[in-house]
Amino acid sequence: MRVDQLENNCHTDQSERKSHHSDKVKSNLISRLNRIEGQIRGIKGLIEKDTYCDDVLNQIAAAQSALNSVGKLLLEGHLKSCVIERIQEGDHEVIDELLITVNKLMK
Repeated sequence: MRVDQLENNCHTDQSERKSHHSDKVKSNLISRLNRIEGQIRGIKGLIEKDTYCDDVLNQIAAAQSALNSVGKLLLEGHLKSCVIERIQEGDHEVIDELLITVNKLMK
């Protein structure tokens, strides 16, 4: 899925914030996460079978890359919808929140 196909509407109120992804976006994200979950189970199996470390590390790198792709999709959708909406509403605290989140993603 291309990032420009993301449809994301964020709704905020004081007590609860939620994203409301379209069924298509949600299905795509869940599908990606299911594949990642399978990769993780595969990595566990490789360790149980005493697979050569370099091979396991390569599989870990692939799983991390896949998870980063999911994060990038969510981040871009968040920027294009939730962040813009909140700034337009005068809520500039969203910038600090975003910077904290980006720092966590980049660790």
